[in-house]
Amino acid sequence: MDQKIVSNEIKQKNRTGIFSLFRHRAQLSRQDIVTALDLSLPTVTNNLEELKREGLIAQTGSFGNTGGRRARAYSLVANARTAIGLDITRHHVTAVAVDLQGTIIISRRRRLDFERTDEYYRELGAIVRQIVSAAELDEKSILGVGIGVPGMVTADHQTVFYGGVLGFTGATCAEFSKYIPYPTALMHDTDAACFAEMWVSPGTQNAFYIMLSASVGGTVYIGGNQYGGSKMRAGEIGHTVVVPDGKPCYCGRRGCVDPYCAASALTAVTDGDLKLFFQRLKAGDETVQAVWQEYLSHLAVAVANLRMLFDCDIIIGGYVGSFMDEYIDQLRQLVLLRSVFDDNADYVRPCRCKTEAIAAGSALNYIAEFLNSI
Repeated sequence: MDQKIVSNEIKQKNRTGIFSLFRHRAQLSRQDIVTALDLSLPTVTNNLEELKREGLIAQTGSFGNTGGRRARAYSLVANARTAIGLDITRHHVTAVAVDLQGTIIISRRRRLDFERTDEYYRELGAIVRQIVSAAELDEKSILGVGIGVPGMVTADHQTVFYGGVLGFTGATCAEFSKYIPYPTALMHDTDAACFAEMWVSPGTQNAFYIMLSASVGGTVYIGGNQYGGSKMRAGEIGHTVVVPDGKPCYCGRRGCVDPYCAASALTAVTDGDLKLFFQRLKAGDETVQAVWQEYLSHLAVAVANLRMLFDCDIIIGGYVGSFMDEYIDQLRQLVLLRSVFDDNADYVRPCRCKTEAIAAGSALNYIAEFLNSI
């Protein structure tokens, strides 16, 4: 019995290893796989045939032109499985579909004011159907729909246990998915965005992802996995105090990071337009520059505290993070002034996943789950 278990584990490991190679290489020959994984040719051949029968791998040409027999080329069938992700905000819904490579196939953004009503949930179902139709997805390929929401979600992804931003504490996945005919799961929006960031930064093992959007959130990433804490409340940097008895926060307290570092702290001087804020900042607008310096000062305090607590990379994400490439050195210098142990602040870095991160991350959880099952 033990030998059979070990044999099955080896077979599964070989299959997973072979399939994983195709996620990072456009084409592979059987010999490429033999060399990369140190497997026998019969083992590789048998696994390739199995993956072909399942529609996950296809022969897509051949290699070489030496006059002899050309080696067959195989590639991942990226759309063999797909997933859909939604990003729910106060006034909009962003929807994406992603494939097995994690590539966004299609993206749509629609203005839709959030309401905890049957009509709203019916519209979510319509948005999902539109994505499926527009991308011409095979319904049998759809693994599920991830729904990113601005609230804390239970470990089973079924219930919002704190939804102060939209006032929807207690909302359930069953409500959101009433008109969605696929498996569904709720995700805290920050966790979803962090998941998308880790997807495009696979070498990252330890990091804190801080999301600077309509609200401020954070996700702790340790040993290649998200750390949710004992009650799924870890990482909520937005509700740590940066200015005692300072500005009021939507949580009911005062002086939290959120009112100082949410995107609205910047867009208050540009009528809600973040892109215009950074255009005016680049143009040297003195009013905007003063607002930016104050913003960076408060953000630097939060980042320095995170570094002290977690001693890891700090990734600046969210709406503001998508503009940070040009200004990351300014932030690093301010953080360094507050550092005890570091002589540089290169650990502070802008996000790589700059658009549709929440929707994409919500979908990618289904993709990752499938890939882990191969």
